[in-house]
Amino acid sequence: MNNGREKSRWGSMFHWLAMITMVVVAVVLLSQSPLQADSHVDGASGSAEAAQDLGIKEFLYWGIAFVGSLVALAFAWKFYKSMIEADEGTPRMIEIAGYVRDGAKAYLTQQYKVVALFFVVICILLVIASFVLKVQSPYVPFAFITGGFFSGLAGYFGMKTATWASSRTAAGAQKSLDAGLQVAFRSGAVMGLTVVGLGLLDITVWYAVLRWIVPGSLSLEEITVTMLCFGMGASSQALFARVGGGIFTKAADVGADLVGKVEQGIPEDDPRNPATIADNVGDNVGDVAGMGADLYESYCGSILATAALGVAAFASIEAYEVYGVTGDSFVWQLKALLLPMVIAGLGIFLSVVGIYMVKTDEDASQKALLKALATGIDRSTLMVGGIGVLATLVILGKEHWGVAASICVGLAAGWLIGKWTEFATSDEYQPTKDLAGQAVTGPATVIIGGVADGMKSVWVPVIVVCGATLLAFGFAAHGNFSDVSHFALGVYGVGIAAVGMLSTLGITLATDAYGPIADNAGGNAEMAGLEPIVRERTDALDSLGNTTAATGKGFAIGSAALTALALMAAYIEEVRIGFDRWAEDPGVVAESKEEGFYKVSNQFVIQYNPKAKTKEEKRTGWLVFPDDARKAPWSSDKIDTKNGPVRLERAGTISGEGSAERILVLKGEEAERDRTVRLVAVHAASLPDFARYYDASLLNPKILVGVFLGCMATFVFCAMTMKAVGRAAQGMVEEVRRQFKENPGIMDGSETPDYTLPVAISTRSAQKEMILPSLLGLLTPIGVGVLLGVGGVLGLLVGTLTCGFCLAIFMANSGGSWDNAKKYIEAGNYGGKGSEAHKAGVVGDTVGDPFKDTSGPSLNILIKLMSMVSVVAAGLIVRYSLTAMGIF
Repeated sequence: MNNGREKSRWGSMFHWLAMITMVVVAVVLLSQSPLQADSHVDGASGSAEAAQDLGIKEFLYWGIAFVGSLVALAFAWKFYKSMIEADEGTPRMIEIAGYVRDGAKAYLTQQYKVVALFFVVICILLVIASFVLKVQSPYVPFAFITGGFFSGLAGYFGMKTATWASSRTAAGAQKSLDAGLQVAFRSGAVMGLTVVGLGLLDITVWYAVLRWIVPGSLSLEEITVTMLCFGMGASSQALFARVGGGIFTKAADVGADLVGKVEQGIPEDDPRNPATIADNVGDNVGDVAGMGADLYESYCGSILATAALGVAAFASIEAYEVYGVTGDSFVWQLKALLLPMVIAGLGIFLSVVGIYMVKTDEDASQKALLKALATGIDRSTLMVGGIGVLATLVILGKEHWGVAASICVGLAAGWLIGKWTEFATSDEYQPTKDLAGQAVTGPATVIIGGVADGMKSVWVPVIVVCGATLLAFGFAAHGNFSDVSHFALGVYGVGIAAVGMLSTLGITLATDAYGPIADNAGGNAEMAGLEPIVRERTDALDSLGNTTAATGKGFAIGSAALTALALMAAYIEEVRIGFDRWAEDPGVVAESKEEGFYKVSNQFVIQYNPKAKTKEEKRTGWLVFPDDARKAPWSSDKIDTKNGPVRLERAGTISGEGSAERILVLKGEEAERDRTVRLVAVHAASLPDFARYYDASLLNPKILVGVFLGCMATFVFCAMTMKAVGRAAQGMVEEVRRQFKENPGIMDGSETPDYTLPVAISTRSAQKEMILPSLLGLLTPIGVGVLLGVGGVLGLLVGTLTCGFCLAIFMANSGGSWDNAKKYIEAGNYGGKGSEAHKAGVVGDTVGDPFKDTSGPSLNILIKLMSMVSVVAAGLIVRYSLTAMGIF
């Protein structure tokens, strides 16, 4: 009792400490006037004092994010220590937890060895792209490595905590339902806080290195695009973790259920089942380590894509002068870059506050437990919305109130998707109860009903994401949907909405990671032979975990949709940088060349001015739009670039030297008669300009083919992962059947099953089967880019996003509904355990396992991985695709 009161005092103290911290942050923000827009930090204009003031505010805003990351890691460590100090249970409980822990550690060790080899190969290719081909920043290979390393580290820490927490959760459930909930949820919070802490730490450290430590002056565009590329490392690691972990866990789960529950008629997690330890191991490596790596890359991707879009949106501020936006565009770019980091940092503080609000009484109904978790999430969401609006108005000023509104749009969208997923999958609501009723007539009807329910459940998340996209864009762009000059600002609003949705990830991921911990606790209680009341409590926590896991998957997929939209726009920014690198490459137009215009391809011209003072003015890239590129004199053999760039001997321009648009006049013999070609400077081209430049319309067959390929990739990816689970499960079923047949003493308890062999079978299968699906996600964007160019990649990303989003929602919700329908029957409905309805429910749950835990959640990583790979490979595609070389 004293221990409980002491913990309560500690919880109250940390609650108020977090609240006081937030008040201090708010006061600091309010005491700072918005960044002065009349001076450039480089000192090119304005006084030294103004530049110093700008630098101080930049450091302050960066510091909020950096300190937020440290606070997240500190509280993660506190919760981990609190979990370790909890009662570990009986010697048998400790022994069982040890088996699971050893199996999970062995699997992750083997997986990281395979992934390490892959990372070495990709890093070598990135070094070639950066230092040999000059199509990428020299910092990208190192950013790629750190992104993958921190993603894997986040998953490892979460898995390590979960495997230590299972027996302690069961021991807590011996005392009360709330004690079990607190251990499981706080242990899940370690996963959530580790992900956001490591993610924001990686981002802030890279920003500090590139902004303040790297010698030479990198532009904000170069900094953000370079940082964005480390998302590819995180996405790659996440896909391996999700696919490999998903194959492992579902192979074990299917084998354990089909042989143990259906054929032998023994309870779930019965110690006589040889696959039960492998099943528990799989929960940790798939649902904890995999989900952690998954949301790590979502979290980092949304922040980095939005930062890059902010820099692009404020590259020119003339269009925003009507709202009172004046001064140096550099300063506005800096504000827009730092804002998503600040929001993420503030979200960490408030997630910690929300974690301390999660409590329940002894009412074991799922509705009461859901309410307990919802209390923490809802209050964190409301607080983040308020502080996010405040931070936006302080940093960007009241002129950009629409960006602040976009944050609230993202938070509301995430909340709505979570609530709908809860309704669609929880057995507290009618859809899942009705699905359980269909099990009475056999497996076929329960499978048909689950597929139909999953398909039907797609409509709400799609409408929510569509509405959020339009609202966020409209608010940020001040309602200017058709004004090209506001397009980048509108897309920035969509990115900020994604940041807002993920800003409470510290607590929302805790509810997801909590699920497998509760599931393992139930297995531990069953295998250790604890009293029935403990199993009832852990079953209540486990059933809640199924719903929170489905909610977490819906949340992850929803955030992936908004993040992918932002990444598509960020991809264009990387294309812009690719053209800049092309123009700046001395190997294209040598230093010895004469001053003038050089045609590099039908759609790209370099203006070379050796007398200019800056590298930007010395070599300027100009885009030639399709209508002009197709003109006969321009595209004829008389100006052929097959043997290299051609200097336009008789070329002149109409317009001022500083103009972003030029009219290139071809005179004399080169064009047979005077002709004009319109040029647009690469640095000034808008996002819609690039869409027109690549003819990104559905009437362009390259775009349409890209869309079809993107849709196809999602189905092929799901088929590959589902078949992988099937093959791995087949081996598991055969092994479990063999042990029951060859060792009949297992059933009467006189012989102990071999738990290690099923773990080894799942490990080998997962390592082998995860390769091809991962390569599909990595190689498809590059292959499509080389064949169809940048436009084809845009089509691919659209197809992958739209089709993948719907498919992922369908699979996650179908699987969650099947699982909870089975548990609803096991609770005593429709005949309860052992009935025909229960057997049909088990079959449905078995079909749903790879739906909800392998293929479905892996799709949102596929969506973002393809976007990230496209971003990293953009420079290569800009210069070396068949389209760029004029072959296709």
